[in-house]
Amino acid sequence: MQAEVAEMVCASCGIAEVDEIKLTECNDCDLVRYCSDKCQKEHRPQHKATCKERAAELRDEILFRQPESTHLGDCPICFLPLPTDLKQYMAQSCCSKSICHGCVYANELREKEAHLQHTCPFCRHPTPTTEKEYDKNVMKRAEENDLISIEQVGKEHYQQGDYESAFEYWTKAAELGDAEAHYDLSILYVMGQGVEKDEKKELYHLEEAAIGGHPDARSKLGCIEWRNGRFDRAVKHWIIAANLGHDMSIQLLKDCYADGLLSKEAFAAALRAHHAAVDEMKSPQREAAAKADA
Repeated sequence: MQAEVAEMVCASCGIAEVDEIKLTECNDCDLVRYCSDKCQKEHRPQHKATCKERAAELRDEILFRQPESTHLGDCPICFLPLPTDLKQYMAQSCCSKSICHGCVYANELREKEAHLQHTCPFCRHPTPTTEKEYDKNVMKRAEENDLISIEQVGKEHYQQGDYESAFEYWTKAAELGDAEAHYDLSILYVMGQGVEKDEKKELYHLEEAAIGGHPDARSKLGCIEWRNGRFDRAVKHWIIAANLGHDMSIQLLKDCYADGLLSKEAFAAALRAHHAAVDEMKSPQREAAAKADA
């Protein structure tokens, strides 16, 4: 009842929300409302501690929510989850679609049998024949605000040692919601490449990447929490990553179970979820592609 009343009146002056008087929530939490910026500023010293605690709770609700899939999503052709191994899918420069190697391999067989020109498995655009043409395609899409291409251009600059340009491109991609770009930025901040070293910003970008379904970022957050002695939070991160099919995280959970830090039931549940996620990424087509590459 008190909470309902609090929502109806300004936390500072007590004025009720009626007629032309409209109340707005605190910028950082959902506990109080204000009739003006002046009231919010005056109430800040009194509300600061509670606000900070509630803001952390709200952040954790988002942070520890299990993503439906990894940040890679599904292959747009076979609709199976993309493998987290970078060697098992290919990003197309023409349409920015990431295609699993199974579908790429099937397309190559089809083209070979019918003596067809090599094209993108998804959009059927002729594939680039030179690295220059590939880079041109990627840059063209980046200029059209395609976040996958923007992130790729950032990687090219990073590999060339141009960290400042990498930072600019990755920042833009991150602002557009790309989890991989957030992960990239966390590396810049921990290494101090193109930016000043900043643990808080590293952690922020790791969290944003993890929320977006990035299993490596999630596992790394678990390692950071472990080093800080917050074992319960570390285990939560590793369980979420394991549920996405992350192999290293399931091994870390195995160690936690052996050390008595994880119950038998919780480890068994994580193991089943990990196996299910890995199995979901398999297909006869992908197995045939792996065999052909061996």
